[in-house]
Amino acid sequence: MPIIETECVIYAPIEICFDLSTSIDVHQISTEGTNEKAIAGRTSGLITLGETVTWRARHFGIYQTLTSKITEYRRPYHFTDEMISGAFKSIKHDHYFEYEHGFTRMKDQFEFRSPLGILGEMFNNLVLTEYMKRFIVQRNKVIKTLAESNEYRKYLSK
Repeated sequence: MPIIETECVIYAPIEICFDLSTSIDVHQISTEGTNEKAIAGRTSGLITLGETVTWRARHFGIYQTLTSKITEYRRPYHFTDEMISGAFKSIKHDHYFEYEHGFTRMKDQFEFRSPLGILGEMFNNLVLTEYMKRFIVQRNKVIKTLAESNEYRKYLSK
């Protein structure tokens, strides 16, 4: 099972970084390349413990849906979202936040299992792991840009 770990330093308060990370609206902005849209469950605002969101997105030329649920939530330090239905066998995404000397360290641990046995494992190694890492890094760049400017207020003042 591939595990992707990323880290991003953001010069903004931990609460802002955490809330931007739980924002459905910010997620949709960060995934413009895949035209990801929230179509069921929580479809805007900040998602929290026990809530679900169903995403529709285009990956590798194919539209797919994926539903995830927030299974752990400890604002502003950690939350976990887990796939409850979708094309993968499983996805678990842990988001960690630490505040240190004027900046927030945001860490992601993303674990996934692909279907199709050995073929899925080969696809992971050849394409999917790097693709998913770029996806997470792009999302974090958007969060960083918003958090380090006044733009974050558009998404957190609702």
